[in-house]
This record gives sequence, C-alpha cells and structure tokens, in this order.
Amino acid sequence: MESGLTHFDENGKALMVDVTDKGETVREATAAGKIMVSRKVYEAIAAGTVGKGDVLGVATTAGIMGAKRTAELIPMCHILPITNCRVTFDMDEESCTIYCYCTVKVTGKTGVEMEALTGVSVALLTVYDMCKALDKSMEIGEIYLCRKTGGKSGEVRNEKAPYIQHENKTPKNDPLKDLDYQLGNPHRKRTVTGRGTLDDLDLL
Repeated sequence: MESGLTHFDENGKALMVDVTDKGETVREATAAGKIMVSRKVYEAIAAGTVGKGDVLGVATTAGIMGAKRTAELIPMCHILPITNCRVTFDMDEESCTIYCYCTVKVTGKTGVEMEALTGVSVALLTVYDMCKALDKSMEIGEIYLCRKTGGKSGEVRNEKAPYIQHENKTPKNDPLKDLDYQLGNPHRKRTVTGRGTLDDLDLL
C-alpha cells in the first residue's frame, strides 16, 4: 500500500524526487509565523533602539537569504532559481507579538513551500538573535504554510492555519492584500514594516 510520501524509495530509503519530466509552471507559496516578545523588547524594536541595529530590516534580509539557501539546509529540496521573495512584518502592540510573512515565487518544476517556510523561520530567528541581550524568553511559534499556487495541485490554502480570510476588510495599502490573508482580529492596531524583496538582495 502506497503511503503517499514521495521522498522514499520502495525500500524506505530517502531520495530526491525526480522532476525531470514535470512541466514548468509559475509557482508561489506564502508562509507565516510569529515571535512573542516582552514589552521592553517590543518598544525597543518599534523605536529602533536595539543595540544591534534595525531589527526588522536585518530580519528581512535574513529571511530572503534563508529562502534562497533552503536547498542547503533541507536535504531533499531541489535548488530553485527563485524569481521573487517578499518578507513582511506585522507588529501587534497589544500582545507584543511580531508576525512574519514570507512569499516566494518561481517558474519551475517544483514548488517553493519549503523556501517560504524557511524564510519565515530564519527571519524570526534573526529577530531573536538581534534582541536576545534584552530578553532570552522570547517565543517563536505557529509557523504555517498559508497557501501555495501552481503545479499539478493548483491552489491550496491551509484552512487550519491561525490566519483567516478577510477579503472585504483588507486595507487598500496593506502589503498582504495579494494573499487574501490577515490575522483573526482585523481591527487591532497594526504596524506593517520590513517590506523587503529579492530585488533588494542579490546574494548567492
């Protein structure tokens, strides 16, 4: 009986999926995650007074670099020529939580879900690194794939993720409007920053 897992051969050994015969399509994936910080850390990030510098600016760059280097970190991932990567942050003042979103795009034979998830993970880890001198109890969590498009399966949305759709409530200038995803409370105070893209960084 087939398990549906594609990274194992008939003997149960790990392998890279052969995508030679697959057609190239435009593929996109968006992932999200969050880091919960103390009031002191939140205010320092918002004010730009963290000793190591611009926290979200550095984390944006790190997220893009992480997405580009996914194949070096995840053994069975293919090396993909990413055509665009966007990392954004959404700061929730009430809960002292910073949400991170990473959208990756490619024209290729396999998807970029892992690249989006890696981008979010590295960006959030960078926030921790930049702020750990102020507080080492910060918590990273709820890293999810929000949606992916392209390929044989087409568009897939993760309905179990803690992000719900608010198509009619998306602010006109919200950088997340193309995702059709926002956090569950669309009325809370928001600060969106860190609008980095692959065009801002061309590192191999």
